[in-house]
Amino acid sequence: MRLAVTAAVLALGLAGCAPETAVQQSDPNDPRELATLPVGATPANEAQIYAARNDVLPGGKPFVIPAVRPAYLTERNRRQRVPYNGPEAPGTLVVDPYARVLYDVLPGGEAMRFGIAVGREGKGFAGNATIQRKQAWPSWTPTANMVRTEPQLYAQFAGGVAGGPENPLGSRALYLYRGGKDTYYRIHGTMDPSSIGKATSAGCIRLFNQDIMDLFDESQLGDAVKVRSQAESLRLEGPMVNTPEGYVVPAREMQAATGTAAPAAATAAPAAQTVSFVSPVESAVPGN
Repeated sequence: MRLAVTAAVLALGLAGCAPETAVQQSDPNDPRELATLPVGATPANEAQIYAARNDVLPGGKPFVIPAVRPAYLTERNRRQRVPYNGPEAPGTLVVDPYARVLYDVLPGGEAMRFGIAVGREGKGFAGNATIQRKQAWPSWTPTANMVRTEPQLYAQFAGGVAGGPENPLGSRALYLYRGGKDTYYRIHGTMDPSSIGKATSAGCIRLFNQDIMDLFDESQLGDAVKVRSQAESLRLEGPMVNTPEGYVVPAREMQAATGTAAPAAATAAPAAQTVSFVSPVESAVPGN
């Protein structure tokens, strides 16, 4: 029955901030799976950052998060320290859903940059928020409206989908609030690392499980988060172009690599940004 429920959840894509996903399985022949990072240990280098990690599921069951395959660790996907030209103060998380990166702003004009995947709902909110809830192995619950309007799809999940490896929110989630109210905008992990750096048909902002775990440990309730609008992204990152693999890269880098001008679509002025956000997903937050 558990496998049947999992298959149904993945087929639906769990609208909103729970993305459609394909679960990556551990490979016992991969040496990175053998050098598993202990629970709570801090990675010392990039090899350890994306190695397999021991973790504990709800209920206390041990679980090994698979290592991220090298093919997914593109230059823009892997975590790295970079110069930062934004106005935000150190300690702020800055999400750019158009350049598909997240910055953890550091002192001295630098930031730690992470690659992200962006779903439809990832572009449905912009502006300032704060982290007001953190959850390891988060659960997911469809809204009453989803159950009422599409009972054939969501009635079976009315009681919620428990956190764990079958839940596409991944290993950790940060919940953003503004003015004391839940925005229903989430920064979370994924069980499908192949999606990082790409646009997805559902979900908010997802990172490699290893990246969201470290951000989760470093972040505090009340920490500031800024989600850029399209206009802000264009001003600070410049125009982006899509690659055949489904990633985005700065148009200037594409031009330098190919010696050709960026496509017209990449340099077009951004459309007006709508910042109102009503998510079709409601997480299992006590009191909601």
